Amino acid sequence: MVTPAPSLPGNFSQLSLAEAAELLAARKLPPVESWYPTREGDSFMEIRGDGSWFHEGGRINRPAMVKLFSTILRREPDGSHVLVTPAEKLAIAVEDTPFRAVEMKSEGEGEARRLVFRLDTDDLVMAGPDHPLRFGGDADNPDPRLHVRGAIGNGLEARIDRALYYEIVEMALAEAGDPPAIWSNGARFPLVDA
Repeated sequence: MVTPAPSLPGNFSQLSLAEAAELLAARKLPPVESWYPTREGDSFMEIRGDGSWFHEGGRINRPAMVKLFSTILRREPDGSHVLVTPAEKLAIAVEDTPFRAVEMKSEGEGEARRLVFRLDTDDLVMAGPDHPLRFGGDADNPDPRLHVRGAIGNGLEARIDRALYYEIVEMALAEAGDPPAIWSNGARFPLVDA
């Protein structure tokens, strides 16, 4: 039985990092990585570049439905995305990344910093060794992303909103590392991937 995530407080900005850690620890997702059903098909769903979800061309406007579908989303080894249950696996088109990081909290400085992101699905993710940040190889055209779940390098990612990216850059530059980088939960993430 999957335990639903506790509800996020109404105002993310008032959430302490300790409270965020409690919510993260209480979150239980379905074990989609261990489900390999034989029945396959197409969901006729897509996640567009702006993070909006559509079914058969119509936008899914109920946040609860999007949250539910997001819990059974998986990225396959070939890079495609599927919605998977023990009974079936259905293809879903993903234009960019399936999630957007829309809010961020920072606590501490330098190596002691911890960054928690709120996704557009209200999920919380703390950047660190299990949830790395990456920014792309071109400083003039950054591609800021946060690993959400699944295999690192081929799992589900969130695009970091531009305003949050600029906050990260400001924090990294204020710490005067060479090359500039941001720390979170004991891991260091250079602003330009090598």
